[in-house]
Amino acid sequence: MAEKIDKLIVKTKRISEEFEYTEANSESVKTKDIPKTIEHTNLKSTATPEDIQRLCEDAKENNFRSVCIHPSYIPVAKEHLEGTDVKIVTVIGFPLGMNTTATKTKETENAVALGADEVDMVINQGRLKAGNYENVLFDISKVVKAAGNAPVKVIIEACNLTNEEKIMACLLSEEAGAKYVKTSTGFAQHGATLEDVALMRFSVGSDILVKAAGGVRDLDTAKKMIATGAALLGTSSGIKILNGDTANGEY
Repeated sequence: MAEKIDKLIVKTKRISEEFEYTEANSESVKTKDIPKTIEHTNLKSTATPEDIQRLCEDAKENNFRSVCIHPSYIPVAKEHLEGTDVKIVTVIGFPLGMNTTATKTKETENAVALGADEVDMVINQGRLKAGNYENVLFDISKVVKAAGNAPVKVIIEACNLTNEEKIMACLLSEEAGAKYVKTSTGFAQHGATLEDVALMRFSVGSDILVKAAGGVRDLDTAKKMIATGAALLGTSSGIKILNGDTANGEY
């Protein structure tokens, strides 16, 4: 394990030295392709079952890729999305990531049993910042194993990390078998930035994808995120984005 971590540290430093952000041209991104990148999100603590039902209806009507909800509402979403191709995504260790690995593992097993198609887990940022990389790798690996065939997205909460910490978080996620790295919970200082998306895309191989979440509130930003390297957009503003409007103060 120590040898593996040492290699990741060396790789992190190399990526940090090689990365240079340049703004991507978003002209080739078509509005018609955006719905299938959107994970229509309601992670508010005050969300009611009726809010989740409405979220599901919105997702069906607008051909969104998925809904992203708290685990307790998976049965509600499953009922209202039955017979559709809209995926159910839920969150693990949300929003702080400071739960024990055992708790995250059980939470993942329960979420998948309830019907979650994918899980978005939050890393232990404190362990990462302290350089306890083996612990972070173990944490992610256990969730990936518990999820079985359900893809795991790892939320690194980029706004709290240095560039080297972001890179290491991405590399650890890749090493652990995650399918995506995700910028943000949407509940921290700020959400996704174009530079973070570019750095995360640059840090990992082609087999792992990037999800930009938080702060994607208008069509122009959505297109730029995709052009920069985001395969998925976590947002509560999907309808306004498609209508060409700008949402204020939402996830």
